[in-house]
Amino acid sequence: MKTTSLSVSFLGLGAMGAQLARTVLQAGHPTTVWNRTTARSAALAAEGATVAPTPADALDTDLVVVCLFDQASVREVLDPVAGRLAGRRLLNLTTTSPNGARELARWAASHGAEYLDGGMMATPEMIATPQSAILYSGSAALFEESRPVLELWGSTEYFGDDAGMASLYDLALLSAMYVMFAGFFHGAAMVGAAGVPAKEFAARTAAWLPALMPAIAEYATVIDSGDYSVPGQQSLNFSDISDIVNASRDQGIGTEVVDVVQRLIHRQIDAGHGQDGFPRIIESIKKGTAA
Repeated sequence: MKTTSLSVSFLGLGAMGAQLARTVLQAGHPTTVWNRTTARSAALAAEGATVAPTPADALDTDLVVVCLFDQASVREVLDPVAGRLAGRRLLNLTTTSPNGARELARWAASHGAEYLDGGMMATPEMIATPQSAILYSGSAALFEESRPVLELWGSTEYFGDDAGMASLYDLALLSAMYVMFAGFFHGAAMVGAAGVPAKEFAARTAAWLPALMPAIAEYATVIDSGDYSVPGQQSLNFSDISDIVNASRDQGIGTEVVDVVQRLIHRQIDAGHGQDGFPRIIESIKKGTAA
């Protein structure tokens, strides 16, 4: 494979696929595009991309990037051309589960193709900016050989030959994001019931949360040690959030978000761990409802 100018094809031109393709095209790499709805190819064609009429016509490149809706759509597009995948290099940037990525890697290998999976920690608007990060796992050789393209899109990090690890990290980080946003929405609903605009509450939240970030590393140290009795921690007994739950009800809003946290806390208190630190609630999560 060439090390400076790679030919790249893209299967799927949604908002993300189109932005990835445009970035590669503008960097001077020969670029081929295919999309089920051909009208989406027009803008990139006008900028110099080659439009492939079928997925099979997009395979004769150094790197084939797949950016579709889900795992099922990846198989739907690639199954008909499976016989032509031997020797191809596939980069899947479609969001899949970790096991889904592993299944695709096994499927690709069975047809003689190299497989690399990517977890997109970016929106289309963030691609090629310092805020863009993409996580990779799967073929180490493909990761290294594709760097001239991968590094155009954002920072890169490789998580080993287990094709599911990039997806696992991606979804784990997204879980932290969604739960954080849900907490903000709950707080906004609490004060919103008293007539406070969400924008005013957002300003206070954005100013306060960064001060809490060092606690993440401190909690991680406790979790990895397995010793939740470290002095100086806030105990689970003290962490009871009944006041938040009751205040939410008094404001007439739903309590589903905070009820989850309260249940995790009390599962450990009821098991006799009330004097342990707040990080112990991870044991409730690890063991699930069976605890």
